[in-house]
Amino acid sequence: MNSPRTFFLLLLALLVFCFGLAAQLQPRFQLLEDSRRQSDNFFNLLLGDSSRMFANNFFVKADEYYHSGYYPTIFDNNAAFKTAHIAEDTGAVTSHNQGEEGDFMGPPRDWIDAFGRHFIPNRHTHLDEGGPSDDLSGSDNVREILPWLELSAKLDPENVQTYVVTAFWLRSRMHKVAEADQVLHEGLRNNPDSYEILFELGRLYDESYHDASRARNVWELAVRKWLALKPEEQKENNLIFERITTHLGQLEKDAGNWERALNWFQAAQKVSLAPAALQKQIDELQGKISAPPSPVPLK
Repeated sequence: MNSPRTFFLLLLALLVFCFGLAAQLQPRFQLLEDSRRQSDNFFNLLLGDSSRMFANNFFVKADEYYHSGYYPTIFDNNAAFKTAHIAEDTGAVTSHNQGEEGDFMGPPRDWIDAFGRHFIPNRHTHLDEGGPSDDLSGSDNVREILPWLELSAKLDPENVQTYVVTAFWLRSRMHKVAEADQVLHEGLRNNPDSYEILFELGRLYDESYHDASRARNVWELAVRKWLALKPEEQKENNLIFERITTHLGQLEKDAGNWERALNWFQAAQKVSLAPAALQKQIDELQGKISAPPSPVPLK
């Protein structure tokens, strides 16, 4: 018969073997994990710091495709294209554009220039508005800009505009809400302090999922992220703060929370370029708050 001492020694030997095997395999699993992470960032490893430059070029390429090729070169007037229009149209990005979009080429320099313009895109259009053919039945062709945006995000995962723009077009033009949700959460993993991504995520919860509670939580977090900025950074990003707070004000107003709504609209008015428009909302809410309660009907 085997003695208890023999079983104890076998068990001890088995524990030693398992410990040694784990110690040997752990570094190999770590190498596999590191290689997986590196493959996920292959472009960044290959291109280094220049990946951001390529990412911006792909982002601009998406905006150029959105305009069906009618887009300024480095030799044209770029004042109206400082901020990509696909980003500007989301309402979640501060625009720095000035002047008319369609006048960047200016008048023809001579008859040769005038003649040559017949062979290049020469009319300002947007892809989701029918493009150069004005055919709205094909406006879903806006999907063609998405590959450029995806490449841009892979090359520069810290550019929050890319995630906001991609999610906006997925949700509002292609009605792919789940994909937009996924893009925004990926953006938050790479940019956890982005109030722009949080604002767009709140709009998704509010407008697509009709979940006011989650939208409120996300927008209030976005406000806290914005308030954590330095004063000069806040001044440069007043537009997004106004957008967040007005959305919160409207949400609370729809819920019948007059005082909370009033506070948010007043916060928006402090940074707004059009405070008179918000004053109407403020006056209406102040009237609701000061009005005496309706009498309870007697039975």
